[in-house]
Amino acid sequence: MNPIVTVQDVVTAFADFMEPTDAELDAIEREMPVITADIALLDAQIVTLDRTPTELDVRRIRRAHRRALVARRELANRTADASTSGGAA
Repeated sequence: MNPIVTVQDVVTAFADFMEPTDAELDAIEREMPVITADIALLDAQIVTLDRTPTELDVRRIRRAHRRALVARRELANRTADASTSGGAA
């Protein structure tokens, strides 16, 4: 018979003191436009899962996809600008 071992230490290893750091919260805040654009795209796609997409649905998906791409481009440009702005004089 094998003894049952508690996993209490593993469960409580990430207790209340393990909050996100300020840097992690800032990163989430920078990525929030991408997150919201992706959510809007998913919403537009979910609407059409159980039916044939209408022309309005297709436009909504296309528009949401463009917004998601723009948000990703802007995030990439901001990240690239931030890494090169402290360059050589």
